[in-house]
Order: sequence, then structure tokens, then C-alpha cells
Amino acid sequence: MSSPCDPEYAPAGDVSAALLMIDSRLRSVYAGKAASDTEQQEMVAQFAASLGPAGVDALLDGTCTLIYMFMKWLRMACDDHDKDVIEYSVPALVATMRMMPKTFRPEVIPTMAGLLVAAGTGLSPNLWRTQYGQWTENEMNPLEAMTVLLAEHINRIADDQDFATRLITEALSRAEQD
Repeated sequence: MSSPCDPEYAPAGDVSAALLMIDSRLRSVYAGKAASDTEQQEMVAQFAASLGPAGVDALLDGTCTLIYMFMKWLRMACDDHDKDVIEYSVPALVATMRMMPKTFRPEVIPTMAGLLVAAGTGLSPNLWRTQYGQWTENEMNPLEAMTVLLAEHINRIADDQDFATRLITEALSRAEQD
């Protein structure tokens, strides 16, 4: 039975721009030069302003597509080891979010966890979230940070700091060839 939250009904968004933002953030973290929250918010605000309203929506959809693709990869990796992706990944990511109260205020953690669970069960994170109303301004920074945490989680599993980015880049290349 089909769900209204099936990924086939979700817009993919601007996955390339979302990946660019996430990869940039990962590289700065790995280099030990993480921008302050204020600096990062200013850069994201400038980037978003350059996109316009439609571009921001596409970036948001693209970020949710990244979450879906990352969780799909994790689900397949967990299945190969007879593990449940929700049990294996979500508690660790939520625990990390709880250790970052400036980025993840307590009221956004359930939404971020819900996005992970939705994607981990094969649902579209953006369609799952949309059924509860419009995205809020207070969810934007946590959404980006959670996507970075998820990519970093994958990189640690693969023992390769570029694995998550390469995973998406290769998927985009294959889709372009088809």
C-alpha cells in the first residue's frame, strides 16, 4: 500500500546545492576551522538570499533528499549486518544533538529524530515533515546541522572523510547518465 509520504511523490529539490553546503561544513569541521554559529548563519543567509524564495524551497527539498539518500545507504549497510538502521543510527545521532544545545534546542530534536526515522523507514523526510505544517525558521539551522551529523556518521562508518559526499555525487552522476 502506498503512502502519501512515499519518496516518489516528493520533489528532489536542489540536491547539488544542498550537498555543496553540507560538504563545505564537513570540510571546515574536519580541518578544525569550524565557523562560529553566527558566521555560519550569516553565510547561509547570504546564500539563501541569492537563491530567492523558490531556490530556498529547492534547497530545503534537496537537503531532505540528502537525508533520505543517507538513511537509505545506512539501511542497506545495516541490513547487510543484520542490524536495524533505526536502532543502530538514530539513538547515536539524537544523543549527539542533545550534546549541542545551541544548535539543537530541545524542541527541535523530536522533529529531527522524526525525519531520521521517516527516512530510515523509506518515507520522504520532507513530505513527512510537511504533514505537520510549514518548516519554521528555527528548524533551518538544526536541519543543516543534522544532515552534517548524518554525513559524518556515514563517513565514520566507512572510515573515509569524503565517503558521504562521494556517495551522493556518484548517485547524481548515474541519474544524469540515465
